[in-house]
Amino acid sequence: MQIASSQRITTFLMFEGTAEEAMNLYLSLFDDAAVVAVNRYGAEGPGAEGAVQHATFSLADQQFMCIDSPAKHEFSFTPAMSLFVRCRNEAELERLYAGLGEGGTELMPLGDYGFSRRFGWVNDRFGVSWQLNLPR
Repeated sequence: MQIASSQRITTFLMFEGTAEEAMNLYLSLFDDAAVVAVNRYGAEGPGAEGAVQHATFSLADQQFMCIDSPAKHEFSFTPAMSLFVRCRNEAELERLYAGLGEGGTELMPLGDYGFSRRFGWVNDRFGVSWQLNLPR
């Protein structure tokens, strides 16, 4: 009898040279954050030596993966796909909004839009889109 492993879906973030910087920002802002594993490119490439070939990290019990792609792309992140964070309190919402928004782009300023107590949407300085919500 073969035991099937459980299916798991993990968010995979592809950067071009800033994967470790982005991962470290996220680790500094979220609770229960940890690096699970990091593999780096060596001198033989194909990416820049020391850059993230593949990393796994967790934020609030959710696993993420990231890489520094050695290939240049004509695309980046888009707000059409965002990470939605349900915040526990006002202080957490404001801290995350400030930290993720620093150097990024404000898509919706913190406010009451009717569907929650308070909500804000930002693209961080790496282009990753974050919706931050404080439920009613």
